[in-house]
Amino acid sequence: MSNNKDFVARVIATHGKHSFVEDKTGKIFEAIRRGKKKDVVVGDLVKCKQSSDEQVAIESVEERKSLLYRSDEFRTKPLAANIDQVALVFATRPTYNPRFIWKAILAAETANIPMLIIRNKTDITEDDNQVRPFIDQLKELGCSIVEVSATAYPKETEQKLFPLFEHRITLLIGQSGMGKSTILNLLVKDAEQKTQEYSKALNLGKQTTTSTRWFQFGNDGAIVDSPGFQEFGLAHLTLNDIMRGFPEIKERVEYCRFTNCRHLEEPQCAVKAAVENHDIDPERYALYKELAEETLKPKNY
Repeated sequence: MSNNKDFVARVIATHGKHSFVEDKTGKIFEAIRRGKKKDVVVGDLVKCKQSSDEQVAIESVEERKSLLYRSDEFRTKPLAANIDQVALVFATRPTYNPRFIWKAILAAETANIPMLIIRNKTDITEDDNQVRPFIDQLKELGCSIVEVSATAYPKETEQKLFPLFEHRITLLIGQSGMGKSTILNLLVKDAEQKTQEYSKALNLGKQTTTSTRWFQFGNDGAIVDSPGFQEFGLAHLTLNDIMRGFPEIKERVEYCRFTNCRHLEEPQCAVKAAVENHDIDPERYALYKELAEETLKPKNY
């Protein structure tokens, strides 16, 4: 490929203004976004101009089919673009946070991206009595769930997960320590080697473990690995987004007295009645109320 030629490539890793892109032949380039823009996300298709044998400049970002991100009142953190499945990994050790999982489900739901939940470390059986009601609740909410033990039963784990990831572009997310990297290495045999290549090329050592990365999976799939994080902010969602993302609330709104009921302080609210009757989990409603009230606060911008 000659210098200064325009071509479209896939963003496979990012770190600040530096990225890696891969062209259709499989060649990997180090890439820098033109100008001061920081709008490049792993999974993006980008138009590039080659500046040397190993480097390109990103001229523009192609339209995205999907985008999953989290946010707080200060900034938005894109996780991956052009994915068609989110796989959330959780385990009982270290302790998982139900609110994190509920928020991730809500983010995927409002982005119209299917969610797969993977319970890992099933060989740790001491917490089964506590986790089983939570799994049952997730199933009642319509979640797809698979249970594995990636370290204790690697072959069985690979056999269960392979068909669920095949022919899909999947974003792996989860809190730190849940076994996400173990699952990635089972499915993508050279994942560790690729990670080392990115680290050496950017001369950033272990810092790139905080980066999201794209790994080819089969001929037409991919797995996007994201760093573990503990909080899933949803400041970008509207009140309607939040209502839509709680199926147990969505199915009761037509029974409220007021058609514009927010299910907060309004009288004769079918949702609040369901909470009082324990037909809706009080903790789930508490999360809804917290998120809903956040959307009603005046914005500082």
